Amino acid sequence: MEKDIIDFPSTSESKRLAKQYGYNEFIVRRFLNLFENGKELIEAMESTLPTYIRINTLKKREETVISLLEERGFSLKETPYSYMYEVVDAPYSPGATPEYLMGYYYIQDASSAIPPLALEPNKQDVVVDMCAAPGGKTTFLAQLMNNEGVIIAAEINRERINSLIHNIHRCGVINTLVMKVDAKKLPEIGIMADKVLLDAPCTGEGIIHKDPSRKTSRDLKDLIFCSTMQRELVDSALKLVKKGGIIVYSTCSLAPEENEMVVQYVIDNYPVRLEEVSYGSPALLKAGKYEFSRQMKKAKRFFPHIHKTSGFFVARIRVTEEIL
Repeated sequence: MEKDIIDFPSTSESKRLAKQYGYNEFIVRRFLNLFENGKELIEAMESTLPTYIRINTLKKREETVISLLEERGFSLKETPYSYMYEVVDAPYSPGATPEYLMGYYYIQDASSAIPPLALEPNKQDVVVDMCAAPGGKTTFLAQLMNNEGVIIAAEINRERINSLIHNIHRCGVINTLVMKVDAKKLPEIGIMADKVLLDAPCTGEGIIHKDPSRKTSRDLKDLIFCSTMQRELVDSALKLVKKGGIIVYSTCSLAPEENEMVVQYVIDNYPVRLEEVSYGSPALLKAGKYEFSRQMKKAKRFFPHIHKTSGFFVARIRVTEEIL
C-alpha cells in the first residue's frame, strides 16, 4: 500500500509554510501540488469558517424556525443546499437555544449535508447508514424521507452510539433502527438496501480548521490504515445494495488515497457508474502519477477557501448489476 501513496519533493516554499503554520511538511507539499491555490487552502484552515444549521422539518416548518431564531437576535443566510443556513450573526451559541434542544434544527457543517442530499432517499427506500454517529447525516436522511421507509444506522463505537441515539430522539426520528455492529459485517446479516451512505472514517485533513492537532498527528501510517479500511468498507457497501441501487461515498479528508483512489478501485472492480453530485468542485482527474476515470469529475470536492466549508469529498455510485 505504501507504494500507492502520492508524494512530491520538498521545496523551500513547502518548508517555509510548514514551519509558519505548524504542519507536517509532507501534508503541505501535497496541498501545494495537488490543489490549485494550495497556499490559500492552508491559509483558510487558519480562519474561522461559518457556522451552519440545518432546519429539521420533522419538527417545525422551515419559516417558523427562521422566525423564532430571528426573534432571538440570530441572523441567518440561505445557502445553495436545501434546509441549510449560515449563521451570520448570533447573540449566543446556536447550541444554547430552546429550539435547538427541542430538535428544531441541527448544527452541522454545510459540506456534511451533501451526502444525504446526493443519496436522494425516498419514502419507499431501505437505507443503510454504515458509520452513523453522531447522527447528523442519519437524521437528515430521515427528514428527506419524511420519517417513512426504513433507515438502518450502524455504529461500532458504543460511546458514539449514545450521541447517535440522543440526536435521533431529539430530532423526532422514528423510522431508524440503530445497530451496534462493525459495518464491514453488515452483509453477513442479510440486509439488502436500496441505498447506502458510507461516510467513511478518515484522516480528517478537511477539518484541520476545527482540530489543528491533525497538522502533525496524522502520518503515512494513518493514511495507509484509513485507505485500506475504506476499501474494505466500500466492498461491504457494494454487497448491501440491490441492482440499480445507489451508494454515496464521502469523507472529510483531502487525500486522494482516501477519495479518488478508493472510487477508482470501485470503478475498476465492480459493475458501477458514477453519477453527478450537484454541488461542489469536480474531483481530481490526476494526482501525481495517477490518472483517474473521466467519470471522476462527477464526484465533488469541497474546500474551505472556495466553499467556506470543511474539506470534503462526495461520490454517488450506481450499481448496474447484482453483486454477490
